[in-house]
Amino acid sequence: MQTGPTERDEVLVIGGGVIGLSVALALLRAGRSVRVLERSQIGAGASHGNCGTLTPSHAPPLAAPGVLSKGLRWMLKPDAPLYIRPRLDPALWGWLLHFAARCNSRDWHASTRHRASLLNASQSLLRELIAREGMQCDYAQSGLTYVFRDAELLQDYVAELPALQALGIAAEAIDGSRLESQEPALKSGVAGGIVFPDDCHLRPDRYLAELQRCVEAAGGVIETAVEVRSLSSEGSRIHALQTSQGSREARDVVFATGAWSPMFARALGVRLPIQPGKGYSITWSRPALVPSRPLVLKERSVCVTAWESGFRLGSTMEFSGYDDTLNRTRLDALVRGAAEYLHVPVGEEKREEWFGWRPMTWDDLPLLGAVPGRRGLWLACGHGMMGVSMSAVTGHLLADLICDRVPVVDPAPYNPARFAR
Repeated sequence: MQTGPTERDEVLVIGGGVIGLSVALALLRAGRSVRVLERSQIGAGASHGNCGTLTPSHAPPLAAPGVLSKGLRWMLKPDAPLYIRPRLDPALWGWLLHFAARCNSRDWHASTRHRASLLNASQSLLRELIAREGMQCDYAQSGLTYVFRDAELLQDYVAELPALQALGIAAEAIDGSRLESQEPALKSGVAGGIVFPDDCHLRPDRYLAELQRCVEAAGGVIETAVEVRSLSSEGSRIHALQTSQGSREARDVVFATGAWSPMFARALGVRLPIQPGKGYSITWSRPALVPSRPLVLKERSVCVTAWESGFRLGSTMEFSGYDDTLNRTRLDALVRGAAEYLHVPVGEEKREEWFGWRPMTWDDLPLLGAVPGRRGLWLACGHGMMGVSMSAVTGHLLADLICDRVPVVDPAPYNPARFAR
């Protein structure tokens, strides 16, 4: 739906991915008028091709003890789960220095706690949202299993479970024979697994389509192929946005621009320490033999999700800037990795090969809240690999802050001002 701007628009949301649409819907339900501006098409970014898992189990951040040395070794392996393409990039190396400083137990526990707060709240809110709005998006409360072929690596993860369980994340370690009996899709030789019974999953492209439907049904206006080119200010308040389709004005502006958020950093007057972390996925028709719930094949960092409507392998993390090529080496690594664990690692019909850029902050926490020193300007970005999982709570929290309501979660850990200090 596309119409011209009107005087009654109260909020402009920049970005039509899962975060932007979730914020828009929450604000509409709070009684605000909302216009969404999307530079391409709805859900064209990282929202589209991820594996659709909703995962409080993923509360631990990427920055963890031992990750840095592993990542440096993997720099020489283009098909490694975490790959940093060697190049001269001051912004990337500055980001990596901050990231490296957080690869310790204290910061790991802090980030895990704050991520769990968002993930647990979002899980509940999203379940309510899907039921209330009647969303058809292949949603299932199935649980998720980490699968290990290396017993030593399994024990490393088992050691983390008490910290997760203390944050309300249920988990159970099981041995290989039990896991193989539960999941006939797995080949023999599994050392064991960790089952997270409260994780869920959905089909993200269908969820995005349903969010768009709900936003428009609630009176929201969505404009696509609209590029924001500049911001006009009156004092500390943004007066207008100049776009490829003319001027747009509103009392409040929310930037939900994902991995592209650093492009606006100078105009917003705030540091946005976000690096694009490139992820990949391949989607097939559903094979005859699939896992009963989503799996993460830990040694290869491959996520496996099966829906009635399809089957997807995804994941990997590649820091190569905004390189827009489909890296065949990394796509093939997904299939090779899955073949080590699954009897049937692919479907008969390949339907899509995909990549997208995730907005990665060095503390693995999103930026949610007001831009320091700029009235009426808000950020909802930096969700890393957790955009879909954190979408419902992000929408609710931004609506709380903008409408001056009691926030659904403590917003302090996610305040953009933490990077302005």
